[in-house]
Amino acid sequence: MSHSDESVLHPLAVKPPPNSLPQARRLGAVCLGLLLVGGGLRLAFNYHEAHALQQHTLISAERTVATVKPRTGELKRSLLLPATLRGSNETVVYARSAGYLKAWYKTIGEHVEKGQLLALIDAPEQEQELAQAKAVREQIKVRLALSRQTEARWETLRQTDSVSQQDMEEKRSARALAEADLAAADASVKRLEQLEGFRRIVAPFSGVVTRRSAEVGNLISAGGKELFAITQTDALRLTIWVPQSYAGEIKVGQEVNIKVSEFPGKRFTASIENVAGAIDPVNRSRQVDLILPNSDGKLLPGTYVEAWISLSNGINALIVPANVVVSGQDGPRIVTVDADSRLVFRPVKLGRDLGREIEILDGVGAGDTLVQSPADVLMAGEKVVAREVRSRAAVDDKSGKPASGGRSETKS
Repeated sequence: MSHSDESVLHPLAVKPPPNSLPQARRLGAVCLGLLLVGGGLRLAFNYHEAHALQQHTLISAERTVATVKPRTGELKRSLLLPATLRGSNETVVYARSAGYLKAWYKTIGEHVEKGQLLALIDAPEQEQELAQAKAVREQIKVRLALSRQTEARWETLRQTDSVSQQDMEEKRSARALAEADLAAADASVKRLEQLEGFRRIVAPFSGVVTRRSAEVGNLISAGGKELFAITQTDALRLTIWVPQSYAGEIKVGQEVNIKVSEFPGKRFTASIENVAGAIDPVNRSRQVDLILPNSDGKLLPGTYVEAWISLSNGINALIVPANVVVSGQDGPRIVTVDADSRLVFRPVKLGRDLGREIEILDGVGAGDTLVQSPADVLMAGEKVVAREVRSRAAVDDKSGKPASGGRSETKS
């Protein structure tokens, strides 16, 4: 085949379109542009993700601390203490005279007046002793009269020097001895008369008979077996022991609410009558005596009650939860959060430890933000995220309920 024949295309061959090379160049440029745009978008997306991750890391690096605000105002607390009611006067009646119980006139539950006869003792031996003592006294009176007459005659004889001075002195001594014997006889008669009066057992004061141990025919010895027990039920008394941490807030005349389980809907109010002038070194408590009116007699001596005392120390201190105080070598401190959300360690002066709460006398202000249970890893100047937590005492105050803490309760 010749060269001219090669230039002739095969009838089945595709004829190339005109201008194919410029079109390919344009298509490559478009693809390259798309790749550049995709790469730019990817770079922008990666930068955004990296920036977001960096911000999230910075936020996560900040510590979150629980905070609380201090409470201001005068501290008021309630103290609940057990007690037992007793009569304002209680006594056990014994016999001062020996003999047999002849009769009794009052028994348990009966009201008696002062001086009213309770029982009578039969003692015939005392009657005979009293009669004998009176007879001896009469004999001494006769002897004294004779001694005085003798002394008077001897005084006359002595003026005429008819008797010696020694004899005169003996007559004077006999008269003085008779006078002394008469005084002794009078005292003996009075003693026996008093013993005779002790045969009558009478009430020492007005009250109610709470025990009777005497029966007719019992042999009674002086100061032996008790006969009656009498109690004054209006008013009643009770004694409480106030712990040392509360002892300084107790005042004479202060009112105290008395809770009696047998009367759940009734309120009883007692008043503080006496306060001990010292703390008992054994139980570290202060004795307080209260008096409770009981004119209707509903309350019985011996009843178990609870004394509810409202206390106030008169100090306008800040009250904070106990877990905000950090103790160390530098003394007590509190961690606060300033306006820039940074931690500040402040030394404080503590007041009384109230259990769940503590008084702060100096070091923080009412508007400060305090960190609860600060961790040891916290550093001064560190930036934190503060999240305020309402204290339990604040919730109790808003609801009007006293904050409970064992047997003693506090609120402000």
